[in-house]
Amino acid sequence: MNKLMISYLLGWILNIIAALMILPFIVSLYYKEACGKYFILCSLVYLIIGYIFTRKRPKNERFFAKEGFVMTAFAWLLLSIVGCLPFFISGSIPSFTNSLFECISGFTTTGASILENCGKLPRCMNFWRCFIQWIGGMGVLVFMLALIPLTGGQDLHIMKAESPGPNVGKLAPKVKMTAFYLYAIYFALTVLEIISLVLAKMPLYDAVCTSFTTTSTGGFGVRPTSMAEYSPAIQYVLSVFLFLSGFNYNFFFFVWIKRFKEAITMEEIRGYVIIFWLAVIFIMGDILGKGYNMEESFRHAFLQVGSILTTAGFASTDFDLWPSFSKSILVLLMLIGGCAGSTCGGIKVSRILIYLKTVKKELEQLCHPRNVKVIQMDKKSISHSVLRSANNFFIVYIMLFAISVLLISIDNFDLETNFTAVASAVGNIGPGLSLVGPTRNFDLYSDFSKFVLMFDMLAGRLEIFPLLVIMSPSTWRKK
Repeated sequence: MNKLMISYLLGWILNIIAALMILPFIVSLYYKEACGKYFILCSLVYLIIGYIFTRKRPKNERFFAKEGFVMTAFAWLLLSIVGCLPFFISGSIPSFTNSLFECISGFTTTGASILENCGKLPRCMNFWRCFIQWIGGMGVLVFMLALIPLTGGQDLHIMKAESPGPNVGKLAPKVKMTAFYLYAIYFALTVLEIISLVLAKMPLYDAVCTSFTTTSTGGFGVRPTSMAEYSPAIQYVLSVFLFLSGFNYNFFFFVWIKRFKEAITMEEIRGYVIIFWLAVIFIMGDILGKGYNMEESFRHAFLQVGSILTTAGFASTDFDLWPSFSKSILVLLMLIGGCAGSTCGGIKVSRILIYLKTVKKELEQLCHPRNVKVIQMDKKSISHSVLRSANNFFIVYIMLFAISVLLISIDNFDLETNFTAVASAVGNIGPGLSLVGPTRNFDLYSDFSKFVLMFDMLAGRLEIFPLLVIMSPSTWRKK
């Protein structure tokens, strides 16, 4: 275990967070909020500690997959702790557990909140709350790799550990350029949404914060009613960008370099689009005439499907009041999630396609045992390691889900509340149903249950295995 290199990179994480805290401080100056001083205080402390760890680069930079998982897990734990301190020491969120919960929910782009009224937070704190979702969406480690790339391909180990999806590759020969392209696309989508929302007459502050939490598929809002009090035009803009944010970023890269055929023939993109619009049509038909006219039923179905499938968690209406059929569709969408290579949570569309293709292959071999069938995606054979990884992920996902529901049931809430709370946390979604529905929050749970859900949020964002690696005795056993 190269502990010196891990410490060096964690030091850089502190330096980056310290620099990023300048933005909410500037917001506090603009709105004349005294609590902004805590961002500068934290920033200075983080810079000093970061400098101590990064003043000398280790001579041994050898970095393997194990270190990549350990580094990623520790980085996200560190981010969560240092990111929550401004909330706590300023008194904006007096409880440390609640501050940590809100921060982990932010960085993991979950959007589950313990706040009854987020509008009561100072604007600089609300800005930080939304900004950390944007930071966590693409991943602060991906940003770090664009600044300080490692040698010998070790940086790919970190990118694979942090990036969601069953198969992470490079868009360019060097990981530094891959990180640059990813952030360029991410930044472009964010800026384009800010402009679109302002043109739709959303206030600039709201537009910036909302864009941060849309392109990151996070879902934090700056108003207690989420998106319900905004105009239909704003809700349509949000829905379009939610839809786009669920795409695999390889699609945008292919469009960028004008390889349109490869973009439109991606099986995962086609699967995502089909799932998305079928869900919109079914829900629209189900809620039509039940308090909604044609336009309203389409708009709310469009936004809620986009919000839940991309695991953003915005709400334009209280969908907990919808018929059971529509709510059942939303729960299924929670489990599916968006595309691999996006900022979405959930199992991912690509894995769902792999599972369906695997079942189809097994059925064909039962009927024709001598036939040799190879599972393909985008006309390329899927390797045994990818299949094994996808299957293992599903098994661990279900185990984590079941254990978490059992643990938080100690608080004695109903099954619908507990089941959707865990689905929300592991899938990085935000609202659930019943007592954690879109008009409620997660503060009803005990501190123990909140820590279970915090672990679930981190596990869901990092796709479970990095956290399991640091908990495994074999990781720390000397050979």
